[in-house]
Amino acid sequence: MTASLMTRTSLLASLRLMVVLAALLGLFYPFVITTLSGVLFPHQATGSLLYDSQGNVVGSALVGQPFQGMQYFHGRPSAADYAPKGVSGSNLAPSHPGLHERALNEARMLQARDGISLGAIPVDLLAASGSGIDPHITPAAAQAQAARVSRERGMPLADVEHAIQAATEYPGWFGEPAVNVLQLNLALDEWALNARSSINE
Repeated sequence: MTASLMTRTSLLASLRLMVVLAALLGLFYPFVITTLSGVLFPHQATGSLLYDSQGNVVGSALVGQPFQGMQYFHGRPSAADYAPKGVSGSNLAPSHPGLHERALNEARMLQARDGISLGAIPVDLLAASGSGIDPHITPAAAQAQAARVSRERGMPLADVEHAIQAATEYPGWFGEPAVNVLQLNLALDEWALNARSSINE
């Protein structure tokens, strides 16, 4: 066999292998994985989207967002302003004076807004998350805001606390309980909508 024939044979074998691998790994494998994930985990495969009572997409259970208004629960401080395309932490060391000043300003705001004494503020209401879009707070952080939300919505405190429990996720052995702020606020908005409907009837 001549050298040119051997080279041509090797090239053809390499080309066949490339086509087979491209078909398997570029077409077949993604198709199977995408199909299986859509069938087995339809909610997660589409981004864990959350809907309001009218069926409109309002966000994802995996991505936090800011809330304006005293009637809402608020999430953790965000160094990224909750921008999902610019996730980041503050990257400030505990000794950095800017971090101390930001936490102190946050504490004063929480004292004024929720009436929480300085020593009773849950740490996650003062510390930004590493991603800047953490959708969760601790149950203690939610409970610290419950009285304000109850007052602003004219909703019994017991009902607000029940909504907190309903929005609390329990990861089992792999983490601490956490409250999804968006899901909690959606539940409260639905309660308010139902309350208005019952008054108008």
